[in-house]
Amino acid sequence: MKVLIIDDSPQALKIAQARLAKENLDILCAPNGKKGLKMARSSRPDLILLDIDMPEMSGFEICRMLKADEELCIIPVIFLTASDDQENKVKGLDMGAVDYVTKPFDAFELRARVRAALRTKHLQDLLIKYAQVDPLTELWNRRALMERLAREWSRVQRHGGKFSLIMADLDDFKHINDNYGHAVGDTLLQEVARAVRGECRKIDFPARYGGEEFTVLVPQQSQDSAANLAERCRNQIEKIDIDLHGKDIQISASFGVADTDDVFSSEELLKKADKALYKAKRKGKNRVEKANADISKKAS
Repeated sequence: MKVLIIDDSPQALKIAQARLAKENLDILCAPNGKKGLKMARSSRPDLILLDIDMPEMSGFEICRMLKADEELCIIPVIFLTASDDQENKVKGLDMGAVDYVTKPFDAFELRARVRAALRTKHLQDLLIKYAQVDPLTELWNRRALMERLAREWSRVQRHGGKFSLIMADLDDFKHINDNYGHAVGDTLLQEVARAVRGECRKIDFPARYGGEEFTVLVPQQSQDSAANLAERCRNQIEKIDIDLHGKDIQISASFGVADTDDVFSSEELLKKADKALYKAKRKGKNRVEKANADISKKAS
């Protein structure tokens, strides 16, 4: 796990590193608050050891900024201080710090407090993960998708660029459940999830939207590129074959694809991809339709 130490004292940084050397940690050091915040944003540590008394920017100020950042606020903070002042301890804990360590560091105490904070962080990460993962398919769930969609939309608004959204719906899935049972339906959903995940890049975000619906958020890609991904997924899903007492059970899926061109909100992007999906259904299912296909034809 990764630990960031923010302290203006080179000696204190060296001592803290030495005390934690046996813990098999990736230790990063920052000599001031400004660099510490920058490193926290770029490296996303599992724990921050933060000196209170620093020039220009105090540990309290840095902690306040960390806790106000939605992407950094869950990182636990242990304050480092040469003072044993109770008022400062209460202030720091009220601001969201999880613990205090007094300088000079006792090796056993520092390691024990760091281990305790990292254990809690690990459990917290597991809870967050399982709250965002669909238990059947092990893809991200709808809540996780909506959070990621909002973040990706904010990123594009700030920095420009685009991203795409793929929506997929399994064709005639109710027929599968009604005729072969929900156990077979669940197996098919798991196989579909495996097929979709296998075609995605590391930065893509495949999710189970609900029931037999799936989505893939495709960062930094146009509608045409995302449509190619959707076609690969469609092709892999079409190859799924489950043997049920000598009978082959197969499935297909219809896809709708849209990107952020001429879209004014993430909600509109969802509706646009959904509309393209239902166009694929109307045209005979087991196909990929792009939201802007008709517009591009008219323009040509």
